Amino acid sequence: MRAASLTRRDVLTTSAAAAALGLLPERFAAGADGLAIQPFRISVPEEQLLDLRRRIAATRWPDRETVNDRSQGVQLAEFQKLVRYWGTDYDWRNAEAKLNALPQFVTNIDGVDIHFIHVRSKHPNALALIVTHGWPGSVIEQLKIIGPLTDPTAHGGSAEDAFDVVIPSLPGYGFSGRPTATGWDPDRIARAWAELMQRLGYTRYVAQGGDWGTPISSAMARQAAAGLLGIHINLPATVPPEVAAALGGGPVPAGLSEKERAVLDALMTSGKNGNLAYFTMMTARPQTVGYGATDSPAGLAAWVLVHPGFAQWTYGADPGKSPTKDDVLDNITLYWLTSTATSSARLYWENGARGSVIVAAAQKTSEISLPVAITVFPEDVYRPPETWARRAYRNLIYFH
Repeated sequence: MRAASLTRRDVLTTSAAAAALGLLPERFAAGADGLAIQPFRISVPEEQLLDLRRRIAATRWPDRETVNDRSQGVQLAEFQKLVRYWGTDYDWRNAEAKLNALPQFVTNIDGVDIHFIHVRSKHPNALALIVTHGWPGSVIEQLKIIGPLTDPTAHGGSAEDAFDVVIPSLPGYGFSGRPTATGWDPDRIARAWAELMQRLGYTRYVAQGGDWGTPISSAMARQAAAGLLGIHINLPATVPPEVAAALGGGPVPAGLSEKERAVLDALMTSGKNGNLAYFTMMTARPQTVGYGATDSPAGLAAWVLVHPGFAQWTYGADPGKSPTKDDVLDNITLYWLTSTATSSARLYWENGARGSVIVAAAQKTSEISLPVAITVFPEDVYRPPETWARRAYRNLIYFH
């Protein structure tokens, strides 16, 4: 709904719903047309944390896998160590304090409460930036970038590099509301993000996203959201039609370069190894996935760690390497405390008709005319060649 139509009753309802999660309203903040944006402070009741520890202690463990690698899933010995640490020494209050040190807000958009972090730079003329997370992520995984983006001079940059940063929780994730009806796909979330930036008064801004943040940021660009200047994405939708056909069982296209063939082979191998089994299951039956992940902390953690992004994670063996043990548990604990294992999985089901998030045609990249920047990181699950990126995005201005 528009800010103008958000009534005080709506705000009070939002407050009551948030109170159930331990979110305490500090004051009302006026949007452009009234009481549309409400600051929040997180204070999870101690009983919820004690219940989490009781459930962890009561975990019913399976027998050990019959292989010496991760081909059957999360391996028992290392996983048990992590979960037992979670139930004894891990402290959620540290994560809570990090979040509460930042300005957090909730606003109702299109009938769903949207939680977001909003940090303004001290530098004048800072450009606004909206950053979108994915699954199994949350706003927590973005906390380390806020300082360098909002205060670049303290991190070796210049004032011209400064951003005002907006980091929303996806609908059905974290402290955002859980949609009670269908239709919350990436396109609809993109429209909600455009409304959020308008509600915050930004007339010029850029968007960044990885994982689900890519189709959402891309949809904002495709929809030509008012004030959006361009997007920066990782995990881009660059797979061309003939390669997508090969991944579906068709012939390998002729004329691929050595690098392109290597990427195709890597995608095929990943599929054969079942690395996207989680994606298939959440796209097909998110409700079924949610029962175990909502009832059992160990079940939730194992489901999160099946994501291929954790394939090389050493369970925090090196505390100086990101993500640390606490980084990962902060994120998993947020899913647990907000009971969003099921609602977050439904985004895969909502996107099901669209198709793969890395296929250019499925994500309609040809319809994007705004400037696009892409970064491919060394440990990304999908590392597209620049040739595919330039075919997919006609206004690609940066690739690294």
